[in-house]
Amino acid sequence: MSSATKHASPLWVIIAFAIVYVVWGSTYFFIQMAINGFPPFLMGAVRFIIAGSIMLSICALKGDKLWIQKDVGVAAYSGCLMLVVSMGIVIWAERTLPSAMVAIVIAISPLWFVILDKPNWKTNFTTRSTIWGLIIGFAGVLLLFGEAIAASLEGDFSNEQLISLVLLIFGPAAWAWGGLYAKRRPGTGPARVTTAWQMMAAGIAYVPVSAIHNEFAGFNPATVPAHAWLAIAYLIVFGSIIAFTAYVWLLSVRPATQVSTHAYVNPVIAVVLGVFIGNEVISWLKILGLAVILLSVLLINYRQYAKK
Repeated sequence: MSSATKHASPLWVIIAFAIVYVVWGSTYFFIQMAINGFPPFLMGAVRFIIAGSIMLSICALKGDKLWIQKDVGVAAYSGCLMLVVSMGIVIWAERTLPSAMVAIVIAISPLWFVILDKPNWKTNFTTRSTIWGLIIGFAGVLLLFGEAIAASLEGDFSNEQLISLVLLIFGPAAWAWGGLYAKRRPGTGPARVTTAWQMMAAGIAYVPVSAIHNEFAGFNPATVPAHAWLAIAYLIVFGSIIAFTAYVWLLSVRPATQVSTHAYVNPVIAVVLGVFIGNEVISWLKILGLAVILLSVLLINYRQYAKK
């Protein structure tokens, strides 16, 4: 256990987990609300450039050293993996898929943390609970895909929706890799500086992606409905500045597999919001797939919690 973990206040750890669990569970709903008024990748650029600028300003006011080349490079690389590749897939998928379904598929994230955490392979892949967790998690993914493939064959599920599901399976791998990369190369300053540069780098990276998709053509901010502006404001303040900062700090003081457990709490929040507020319809088979995936990640984390 690192010194950072030993000296982390238990109360702040609990608060940070609560923020990541609840706020990020709600962001799937608000992303879908935002892209009803913004082009998807342009929304990502606006969200993260504004959030990154605010965070950098806060860091400057606190007297933090902002420009340490090595730290900025690590933050930019990890930020683009998590917030552009992985989050970009989420944004793109929510154009055609319900937010609750997207959150359910993203619940496989902890499995990718185990698979990509090479320094701990010897421990992870010789632990019976971890092996069973991976097997059961794969079964949960098959349950999610089984219904989608059947619906696609019957013409009730488009090829674009099926492609979105496939990308959503591998998108969390980019998030896991970015998180693990940042954890193994901690910055010399406070976690908020890393967070600020991750978001700023991601926001800048979204600009050419948006241009490639021709999203600037014909876009008029005056035509964006009020609910989309409110959604993006929520994503900036709560989803990025507050929750992402809490997440990055948790990665520095808690094991990555433990922090990744947000992925199986977030879907519960997303399903509740999607069904009761967004009037989305989620089948019982998808709920079963989510339950199976949750069981798998609980098994994966069983050894770690059993020691406590």
